Amino acid sequence: MSSLDAKFAALKLDDVSSIVDAVKKDGVEKSGLASNIEVLRAKCASKDDAEAIAGMKTVTQLATECPEAQAFTKECLLACFEQAAAKSADVRDAAKESATTICEKINPFAMKSLLPSIFKALPVEQKWQVRELALNCLAGFKASAPRQLADALPEVIPEVTACMWDTKKQVKEASSATMKAAMEIIGNRDVEHMTDKILKAITTPKEVPEIMHQMAGVTFVQSVESPVLAMVVPLLLRGLREKSIATKRQSAVVINNMSKLVDNPLDAAPFLPLLLPALEQNASSIADPEAREVTEKAVAQMSRLKGLADKAQSVRGDVSKLESEFAKVFTGEFTSGGLDRVIKHCASIATTMMDLNFMEDSQWTKNVSASIQAYFDKTKADEGTEQVRVAAEAMMEIKEEEDDEDDAEELCNCTFTLAYGTKILLHNSKMKLMRGKRYGLLGPNDCGKTTLMRAIANNQVEGFPDTTQVRTVFVEADIQGEQSHLSCVDYIMHDPKIQAMGIENSEVRAVLSTVGFTEDGKAKPDHAVSTLSGGWRMKLALARAMLQKADILLLDEPTNHLDVINVAWVKNYLNSLTNVTSIIVSHDSGLLNDCCTHILSFDNLKLHVFKGNLDEYVKTHPAARSFFSLAASKMKFKFPNPGPIEGVKSKGKALMKMVNCTFTYPVNQTPTLFDITIQVSLSSRVACIGENGAGKSTMIKLLVGEIEPQIGDVWKHPNARVAYVAQHAFHHIESHLDKTANEYIRWRYATGDDKETLVKATMMYSDEELTLQKTPYELQIVDEASGKITKIKKVVSELLGGRKQNKSKEYEYEVRYAGSSSDQGDYLSSKVLKKMGWEKAMKAVDLKAAQRAGMMMKALSAKNVEEHLEHCGLAREFGTHYRMSALSGGQKVKVVLAAAMWMQPHIVILDEPTNYLDRESLGALAGAIEEFDGGIIIISHNNEFVSKLCPETWVMDAGHLETKGDAEWMLKQDEKISDQQQITEMVDAAGNKVEIKQDKKKLSKKEEKVMIKKVKAKIKAGEKLDSEEEEFAFEKELM
Repeated sequence: MSSLDAKFAALKLDDVSSIVDAVKKDGVEKSGLASNIEVLRAKCASKDDAEAIAGMKTVTQLATECPEAQAFTKECLLACFEQAAAKSADVRDAAKESATTICEKINPFAMKSLLPSIFKALPVEQKWQVRELALNCLAGFKASAPRQLADALPEVIPEVTACMWDTKKQVKEASSATMKAAMEIIGNRDVEHMTDKILKAITTPKEVPEIMHQMAGVTFVQSVESPVLAMVVPLLLRGLREKSIATKRQSAVVINNMSKLVDNPLDAAPFLPLLLPALEQNASSIADPEAREVTEKAVAQMSRLKGLADKAQSVRGDVSKLESEFAKVFTGEFTSGGLDRVIKHCASIATTMMDLNFMEDSQWTKNVSASIQAYFDKTKADEGTEQVRVAAEAMMEIKEEEDDEDDAEELCNCTFTLAYGTKILLHNSKMKLMRGKRYGLLGPNDCGKTTLMRAIANNQVEGFPDTTQVRTVFVEADIQGEQSHLSCVDYIMHDPKIQAMGIENSEVRAVLSTVGFTEDGKAKPDHAVSTLSGGWRMKLALARAMLQKADILLLDEPTNHLDVINVAWVKNYLNSLTNVTSIIVSHDSGLLNDCCTHILSFDNLKLHVFKGNLDEYVKTHPAARSFFSLAASKMKFKFPNPGPIEGVKSKGKALMKMVNCTFTYPVNQTPTLFDITIQVSLSSRVACIGENGAGKSTMIKLLVGEIEPQIGDVWKHPNARVAYVAQHAFHHIESHLDKTANEYIRWRYATGDDKETLVKATMMYSDEELTLQKTPYELQIVDEASGKITKIKKVVSELLGGRKQNKSKEYEYEVRYAGSSSDQGDYLSSKVLKKMGWEKAMKAVDLKAAQRAGMMMKALSAKNVEEHLEHCGLAREFGTHYRMSALSGGQKVKVVLAAAMWMQPHIVILDEPTNYLDRESLGALAGAIEEFDGGIIIISHNNEFVSKLCPETWVMDAGHLETKGDAEWMLKQDEKISDQQQITEMVDAAGNKVEIKQDKKKLSKKEEKVMIKKVKAKIKAGEKLDSEEEEFAFEKELM
């Protein structure tokens, strides 16, 4: 019998100090505290006030002065709570002091072991004073054990939430204060600013829709762990159960966004049984298709998380596993009830340390070993604790796949987070790169492939070796505008990295020659880079990279713009780099199959490494097939139908022509194009192919009027609308990157005209035309009453934009004469204005009329533009809420495409559309083209893409065009296009029918002399000429 047995049996207030002294001197076992703890608990719960006060004072002093007694004193906590409702004020005070001291002085890592007693004090059956004290003790952990309380929030929040609805004011206030304290230690900056609103929503259900709306707009960046989930899951559940579809949708958006940032699936495991059924129910019951689709995405994301959580080996919060480990080490020599309590206490501490990743040996010695020293000497306690710690570490280990890299040198092994603007692309993702390996970077458009490579090249990836240690080169074909005037040699020499390496001009020329830049070749080293086609620009970029002797090559679409010959050259070059690591972004499945040793794939904000090429990757990841197979695409594009051109009855009639056109660039001696004759109709499906530098893009620029031929004619139907998406597509939007895509399209068409068409070279007046415009021209004014003709010389100062038809069904254009102040102008015929130098101005009026006709179908509203952008593959979020500067290359191409399609064109010309679009988007584009009712011209090296869509082929070879295919007009290719059937009637923007006369038979010399004599006589007599005579008079300059 211990010395304290008698004192515990008849406990008095005077015995408190002697009991505490004995425990401090002899320890919990020898002093008798361990064997008498049930007696002490009974005293605390006693109905006798003096006995209860003595018991609680003893507990208070033990908790304050004897840390080694914590395993025992905590057993009295519930009894102290219950005494908070005692009649005696002294007992209530002692109860409050005792309970508060136990909770404040407990080892922070043992905090969870107090929760069972606290939760027993919270049910509504308990008196309000008991519940209030227990809640206050919980709130106190914010100061004494903040991290441990945060870790316990999944258990704490449901208990406290129930109390917030209590009718007792004191309980309601205490629970709200506790909840607020809990919210302040969740450790997530993304949500912390909303804690007051979340708190309000818990007790005021009508606030749920508003708080869900605000949370849906939060950009989640920080890792999501169990504390923040514990805080928001009750709110999300309530949002999912709201009647409003909008609130259900926003709840699903928040769940989807947050779950992507859960690094450890076990953090989410407790909440999955709550959220997943509610999401699945909404996914099957919501009527709105868009909201249902959003919810289905959240279901898929949560199901993925559940799969990962089920696979993970969970030791989180499992005290029993460590309890058995402690028992193995410490219960071999003797058994004791007191030791059992200590082992359970130590297991609770150690489990929380595991959960919070406190695994250093010194931390375990400090927090665990000290409690065991009441039964074993320090050496034994420390050694035993270390054994348990090692076993705990083994439980936490995650087995990694064996890494077999043939002893290759490791260039990079880092963990990092990557963002672009407000969008998180990768979160706590690992990346390991080995020397000499070639990694294909795989993922859908907009996932961040190019952003990752730019970040690596700019030394912005945390943990990636500095560029001074590992030389990294980013290869891209885009050439900055301020450098486009430089020659190819000077362009490379201008690069700061080349300058820093001290590379000589001769070395640059030698490397350029290896990729085809020679004096007698298609691309010359001293010609300006602005003259290079897209394929040669990529080869120039590769030459620059070769000179930098890179350790890591970052290649963004290296086969863009390249023909088959040059693609093979790139493959051979990459495969020859046995000592250089490559990261390749490409939509060319052949390149990834023939070159890649590994695949790096984006998936749920992580990079995953797969050993093998693309075909091997697709075998185990079938969903990736959509990146490379047009047929597998689930995405859909939809182009607006162009509408009819009245008077054009056949889809085979020509809307655009080039006749015998030859063109030479100013810097060249030899023409780029020779005697080109083509035409395009509504039924055209043309693939324009040829090797790099053959002249494909130059021909298209002639066709659309961006440049003018030196020889030959280019014609377009006055009412035809043409959309042209250029090879270097971004030049359309590079001056508007501070606008959203929605704002850009509304700006571009705000006046009813396409502002991009007003700056074409063919719309700029030549010096000869400007001279004609300033020269007075003799006009004949006929008085309709008397028939008298008056001759007067006038100068036209401008065309006012009006257009009408005269009695001869020919267009007349509204003009203002020089010196006139009238708001309304006179009308002159097109033939007269052409002689006065205003032909291009008339074309501009025709173009505006055609464009306005195409845009009258729908209003230029933000909502309509947003819908149109979605039809072209750009989601609302990026089309309306992101500036174009924050969009990826693939997204920018979609903007350019959507902007060109807004006016509902009759002919669409796409120059290398496959360069920046992934396979899923290409499949969607192909589908839209197949359903489009207008004509299509595609320049591309992507054989799969064009062969699917285009039965007609234009083969360009060194400036000479060969036509192949089954287009009807091509049966008459040897005949002059001007001899073909012509359009006889058209309708202007106002709906006026205009007859277009057929070309007349050429007069013989004798017939011509007779006609001249006849017309001269009528002019001299002042008689009015008919339309044919007037046309002849203008042609022969008789007027």
